Amino acid sequence: MAFSRIGVVGAGGWGLALAIAAHRAGRETRIWGRPGGAFAELAANRRSDKLPGVVLPPEIALSPALADLESCDALLLAVPAQAARSTAAALVAAIRGRPPLAICAKGVERGTAKFMTEAVGEVAPGFPLAVLSGPSFAVDVAGGLPTAVTLAAADAALAAALADALQGPGFRLYDSDDPRGVEIGGAAKNVLAIACGASAGLGLGASASAALVARGFAELSRFGAAYGARPSTLMGLAGLGDLVLTCASPQSRNFACGFDLGRGLRPASAGGGRLAEGAHTAPALLSLARARGVDMPIVEAVDAVLRAEITAREAVERLLSRPRKRE
Repeated sequence: MAFSRIGVVGAGGWGLALAIAAHRAGRETRIWGRPGGAFAELAANRRSDKLPGVVLPPEIALSPALADLESCDALLLAVPAQAARSTAAALVAAIRGRPPLAICAKGVERGTAKFMTEAVGEVAPGFPLAVLSGPSFAVDVAGGLPTAVTLAAADAALAAALADALQGPGFRLYDSDDPRGVEIGGAAKNVLAIACGASAGLGLGASASAALVARGFAELSRFGAAYGARPSTLMGLAGLGDLVLTCASPQSRNFACGFDLGRGLRPASAGGGRLAEGAHTAPALLSLARARGVDMPIVEAVDAVLRAEITAREAVERLLSRPRKRE
């Protein structure tokens, strides 16, 4: 499990950043992107508006054909969560091998309420699956700024080998054998970041933001316990670490979406058209929570705001009017 050749499935900002990190780690790296427009421009000038100021190293190969990933020892699936299933199915049809596939999307599949490993596993049988998540902005990783993430797989040896293969200057990986915990942390924090953004958009102050992070983490922990996540995983990079990053920075697309909701913009306009994974994950996460009797009032409030049932201010009033209870 040397993994000398890494294939990145997806040419968005996160995919490009991971490809750069793999290249810095000394791996032969190839990126697949959907043919046309943005990918053609990337191939022509090695730059993307997803990563302003970043130039893709010339050694990183670019291909619009999934079949060109056939020779890779391991693959990183770096497409949006709601596209993970369809992209994985196309990958299965395009290559004969079944290399390890690390899912780098953070979310729950809308409609099916499947975790990413479940959705991808259904269409990609035979691929050893892993999950990569943690507090990481693509521009930081691409720029070589110090970043630490978690890579998890049910096969502990696989997780360790993949982490070794991707670790390089500025990019530190911790391995884990709790993929469910890692993917729960990555999915839930996006929804909670929308709540924190809305609080900022309403001008509620730092104290309200801190309370949302703390109570949001309590919700995440209850949900994780109900679905088999280890408490230590949720206390780590993929849980608390990612939650703190995403809930505190306007650089987060989920935070930006919430900020606009707090300022009174309608859900369709919030976030300036940028993808906010939490907006898709909220209803699926809430469905899973209700299925096992997990109380998640912040997630419920976010979902109601995204469906335009209530405003962000009304959501705050609803949360504050809940009966007092022991912490």
